[in-house]
Amino acid sequence: MRIDSHQHFWHFDPVRDSWITDQMEVIRRDFLPQDLEFILQRNDIAGCIVVQADQSPSETEFLVRLAHQHPFIKGVVGWVDLRASNIDELLSTYQQESVIKGFRHIVEGESDPEFLIKDNFQNGLSRLSQYGFTYDLLIRPRHYASTLICVANHPDQRFILDHIAKPPIKSQEFFEWASFISALAEYPNVYCKVSGLATEADWSGWKPDHFSQYLNHVFLCFGKERIMFGSDWPVCLLAASYEDNLAIVGSRLDDFTSAEKEAFWGLNAVKAYNL
Repeated sequence: MRIDSHQHFWHFDPVRDSWITDQMEVIRRDFLPQDLEFILQRNDIAGCIVVQADQSPSETEFLVRLAHQHPFIKGVVGWVDLRASNIDELLSTYQQESVIKGFRHIVEGESDPEFLIKDNFQNGLSRLSQYGFTYDLLIRPRHYASTLICVANHPDQRFILDHIAKPPIKSQEFFEWASFISALAEYPNVYCKVSGLATEADWSGWKPDHFSQYLNHVFLCFGKERIMFGSDWPVCLLAASYEDNLAIVGSRLDDFTSAEKEAFWGLNAVKAYNL
């Protein structure tokens, strides 16, 4: 079973979604399940995991509602305020919705490099594993050091790294990112989404070999059991079609066995998110 482990839906709101700038005109509109379902069918993908794009309780409710209406949505990574004083009450409520598999905070938008290791955030994060929830890591280089501390503090928490930590593919810088990946992959409770690659490259000028050193390093560090495909649709449309994203990673799997390919394209996501 092939699973897209990372995509988004939204009703476009120019105020709420101000991160979608004029240069991103192609995604300045609504994207809903009916827009994605045929694309998945066309590419023999059985289902997807939808990930929050807004930090509000209403976002989580919106995604859960879509999942109930569209069975191909196999899981929801929502948002909850992990800093809330009533975090146990919130998580207990969300636990009643079996489609919610985990949560994410848009840490890449936080200017504080130590956001992940602030006491109130750490307290909420420490509660997730008790309720069976995963946590998606969306970070930038300024968060690398605190991410390693955060993960070390929570050995029982299952983490999923989004977009292979957004390496600077456009400039082909490598060593700072590679050092971080090597260190993070040492923690066996961390999985890695091979997603969001084209949007970190030159949107109009990328070539398949621009991704080679990054993919090779992720495969080497995380192995074949902790990596999974994600499209990052519709954000990926800024730089590449859905099929382009499949081809970028698919072209690098020649030395994978059939079983390892099945794991990469779906079974690792099933395991990581308990689908």
